[in-house]
Amino acid sequence: MEELEPKQKSTFDGYERLKKDIIRGVFPAGQKLLMSALKDRYGLGVGPLREALSQLVAEHLVIAINQKGYRVAPMSLEEMRDIYDARANLEAMILTLAIERGDDSWEASILARTHTLSKVMELRTQEQMLEIWDSRHKAFHSAIASGCGSKHLLQLRSQLLDQAERYRHLWLKSTVFSEEALRQKRVEHATLVDAILARDAVKASALMREHLMTPVPIISEIIKNSMPALHA
Repeated sequence: MEELEPKQKSTFDGYERLKKDIIRGVFPAGQKLLMSALKDRYGLGVGPLREALSQLVAEHLVIAINQKGYRVAPMSLEEMRDIYDARANLEAMILTLAIERGDDSWEASILARTHTLSKVMELRTQEQMLEIWDSRHKAFHSAIASGCGSKHLLQLRSQLLDQAERYRHLWLKSTVFSEEALRQKRVEHATLVDAILARDAVKASALMREHLMTPVPIISEIIKNSMPALHA
């Protein structure tokens, strides 16, 4: 990767930090993003912040208000369900292609990621546990998708994942700290991997679709319970 110039690095760092804060609810849906507060929080000038905000507008995490600055994009049941439905169907299609095109090294990468994800680690804080499990879970699914061999499909997949992140974080916080929920995920992952290694595209794609839709009822309940706050 080409090394960024100091100004580019500053903009990228600001973008990454602001995006993370939005995903984690530091700035709730609908909140106005005041430039003065952002400058203080991230230690950046107006230029880099505007570039970071423009990128987040393109990712549908922030909305630009004419002459009035920026707000965190709203969240809704309808958007969440549409994003998850699109993701589940796209991932199922990508997996079908990956089973058709993936080689032995692809299978090996899936097994390696499965092993890493299934390991239980002693972590000092809940925040560490959330970070580690989420990164390993993403790596597991990325390893599966990589076998499709299509740069454009993987790009679409990445875009949908970005749009789902705020909703995923709601699900993660209610799942990662539950032994029963993690046990169920391990079962789902093992069943999915078995179907992939058996090269059963029909079964594997159906399992993938079902697996990716399991958070929807949980997220729906969270959104319903916090709807006034989300739309304030």
